[in-house]
Amino acid sequence: MNVPIPPSFHLDTVVSDILPDSGEYVLKVTIGTPPYDIYAIADTGSDLFWAQCLPCDQCFPHKYPPYNPKLSSTYRDVACPSQQCQLHGSTSCAPPTNTCNFTQGYSDSSLAKGVLATETVTFASTTGPPVTVPNIVFGCSHNNSGVFNENEMGLVGLAKGSVSLISQIGTSFGARRFSHCLVPFPSPPTVTSIMSFGSGSEVSGPGTVTTSLVTMPNPSSLYHVTLYGISVGSTNLPFHSSGASAKGNVFIDSGTPLTMVPRDFYDRLVAELRRVVELTPVDDPQLRPQLCYGRDVLAKGPVLTAHFDGPADVELKPTSTFIQAKDGVFCFAMAATDSPGGIFGNYAQINYLIGFDLDANTVSFKPTDCTKK
Repeated sequence: MNVPIPPSFHLDTVVSDILPDSGEYVLKVTIGTPPYDIYAIADTGSDLFWAQCLPCDQCFPHKYPPYNPKLSSTYRDVACPSQQCQLHGSTSCAPPTNTCNFTQGYSDSSLAKGVLATETVTFASTTGPPVTVPNIVFGCSHNNSGVFNENEMGLVGLAKGSVSLISQIGTSFGARRFSHCLVPFPSPPTVTSIMSFGSGSEVSGPGTVTTSLVTMPNPSSLYHVTLYGISVGSTNLPFHSSGASAKGNVFIDSGTPLTMVPRDFYDRLVAELRRVVELTPVDDPQLRPQLCYGRDVLAKGPVLTAHFDGPADVELKPTSTFIQAKDGVFCFAMAATDSPGGIFGNYAQINYLIGFDLDANTVSFKPTDCTKK
């Protein structure tokens, strides 16, 4: 039996499974009455939680049936206009029913369109029966396109915006915080880890380092932090050649595999890797211009250390900085961008318990074997 919870309810640990999936991670989110499992990309780089819904005008194929709102007794369309409809930035009213239509686009040209609705979301608890949170706004999407695969039914936005799942849960579980642990690639989907919510999700103890979140003007909902530089072995390379680093120059994004850094910084990182890695790079026309090596780089490659404000040093082992691009070939898991800022992608987050504390305005990292719950 699921137990509804009042807004101030304090629970030790509320969790959801998170699974590896071809460069992404999918979070199990249970919605509706009776409960229905949605497997959606876990994305700290966006806000809206949406899932493919029947009827599907244009849906990407996946191995699970799309969510059918007609089968749930707790599904409700969001009225337009209404305060709930305004939670998402790109909505419009659709007469005569006045449903709240939404459009959500992403940097990789993926697109989701549908209606905003409310549903009951059910969470597992490590201390008792499942608990439910009613009236969570989500996107019931009927028209979708992009680079989704058969294991993905949508996307769950975990950033700080008002429509995000984290913001809507608020203090329901005792505190505005959550944490996740991402297992290495490649791992079979049976090797799961967990995302924890609320008072039981704090990250602390030996090895934990903490950096401050920086509020940026646009977009303000992302988890921006300050990265001063990255060391390759013992050689410290500053984020900017001048040595100065702007506050909030990168954001932490579980929905982007590669770490993205400005082109000048990337070129200096690659040059230093070429200098210290005593292996012959793999020159594959299909992989150019990436820096790639054979499997030996996992054992002989240097440890990279990301230097965040705090100070908070996060060590990146070769298993998270060189990712398999094809059989026996491993390529540098960072890429250049023409933007002055960057993205700390999910490969760099592998085997760290990472805690986002929205009350303390911090992010904490703790080295962890994420394959062991």
